[in-house]
Amino acid sequence: MDYDNNNSRSSWYRGSDGPDGGHVPPVNSFRKNKDSSSSLPADVDNFTYADPVHSAGFSSPHRDTYWTPEIQHRDTRRSTKILMLSISALIIVIAASMIFMGSDTVQPGGQKDLPGPGYEDYQDYIEDFYKEVPRSKTTIPSAPVDPGVTMELAETPQEAPLNLQQIYKHCCPSVVAITAKVGGRGFYWGTGIILSENGYIVTNAHIIEGTESVTVTLQDDREFEAKLVGSDSRSDIAVLKIDAENLPYAEFGDSSKLEVGDEVLAIGNPLGEELRGTMTNGIISAINRGITYNGHSMTLLQTNAAINEGNSGGPLINMHGQVIGITNMKMMSKYTNIEGIGFAIPTTVIKPVVDELIRQGFVAGRPAIGITVGNIPPMAEQYYTLPDGLYVTSVEENSDAYKKGIREGDIITEANGTPVASIEDMNAIKETMAVGDTLLLTVYRNGETFVVDVVLMDMSELYG
Repeated sequence: MDYDNNNSRSSWYRGSDGPDGGHVPPVNSFRKNKDSSSSLPADVDNFTYADPVHSAGFSSPHRDTYWTPEIQHRDTRRSTKILMLSISALIIVIAASMIFMGSDTVQPGGQKDLPGPGYEDYQDYIEDFYKEVPRSKTTIPSAPVDPGVTMELAETPQEAPLNLQQIYKHCCPSVVAITAKVGGRGFYWGTGIILSENGYIVTNAHIIEGTESVTVTLQDDREFEAKLVGSDSRSDIAVLKIDAENLPYAEFGDSSKLEVGDEVLAIGNPLGEELRGTMTNGIISAINRGITYNGHSMTLLQTNAAINEGNSGGPLINMHGQVIGITNMKMMSKYTNIEGIGFAIPTTVIKPVVDELIRQGFVAGRPAIGITVGNIPPMAEQYYTLPDGLYVTSVEENSDAYKKGIREGDIITEANGTPVASIEDMNAIKETMAVGDTLLLTVYRNGETFVVDVVLMDMSELYG
């Protein structure tokens, strides 16, 4: 099952491994906007993204935890695109004809599937394979922390509920549009919520991950360049700061008071700038819905209020105008229409994360190994007779993994005695452990296998 995060990014599916190293979707799947089993490199702890690409190209590397990026790429050279698409289609037809004329089995010494001249060593081939897709880390300028700002959860009012028009007028001014630029090649689109009158804004971490700058657009069309206070990919929460005063800010309610059947509504920016400020309504369909993605668990609210790409980071609001959740994903299927199954992060989960991010810029206690890994390209695995596992593309020098001898080019085949062939496998094991625990990694290197005991470190110490 996949989940679809609702910033405007391309949709990738995960299921059983496909022949190209991608994934074949199950019949009913949750669609997310990151392929959780791409063959591209990913930090096990603090992942980096590839620059955005169209869905016809490589999917991006994994990131802890959830989503594959897409760009809303504006290109005025439409005639050139049409020509290139036509040429690509012709190439695909020719290639497909050739595929069905022969075997796809990788045979050492064969011409079609050979890695090519100069690739006698699998490490050289895999390193060059990853270099084909440029990667970018989040380089948004940092904002100073402020221990004096916290998220307050208000009591549910005893007065009669508001009507939809009253809620929209009351809440819409505190909802912002977020445009996150990536490498000069495009941007991500999402939603955010003003937390304080002096410009703190809460949104989803997956909207801004791998980006270099963020523009916040207020309801009155004023634009501000935002700075990053902190981001926590495991909870999918980020806090931004803009230089503004006297802003209309949201009132946050206590999500623990919700019951199934309570009416709610969502306000956001689905599908881009043209539909900013869209409101949809529904009910709470389920509470404490456990969702697992990339090996990490999330406890979410489920709603049938319409949520679409671009809604990520926007508010889920009760009938008193209080924000009781932040929307972040929905259920989709490639083969059948699935509507009315969306999810939001409850405020009881959001508050401690936001408070810690504003206080110190990070969430302490996240266990990290200190390695960046990627799936082994299927062709290389067969040609070089490599074991199933995760290829190490880099190791943080201040990590215990580096001190214990793990190096770039190693292949991690097991963690605590359990085979690991994907990021989900590794994260599922790490999820059960804490900072200071020892993780046993089975490592393949140049035909030999050995075991290394690695002490997990606090992510803030490695990447802070």
